[in-house]
Amino acid sequence: MAEATKITTLDNGPFLVTGPVLLTDAAGQQFHSERETIALCRCGASTTKPFCDGTHGKIGFSAAERAVKESSGQA
Repeated sequence: MAEATKITTLDNGPFLVTGPVLLTDAAGQQFHSERETIALCRCGASTTKPFCDGTHGKIGFSAAERAVKESSGQA
């Protein structure tokens, strides 16, 4: 069975991506990582975008509300 990729949202912090992933930016540039887990910037202030550099803690980043489960559309 192939290893699953998992994305975890940290409160007021980055997205942690664990498992195999190919990250491609809008220009088509691919980012490869040898790490098992990478942290992706969510605050927009990182100097190492798309990766997190911890700036969220220095600027007091406050994330939007938590994800809401989709309803099945059935009452």
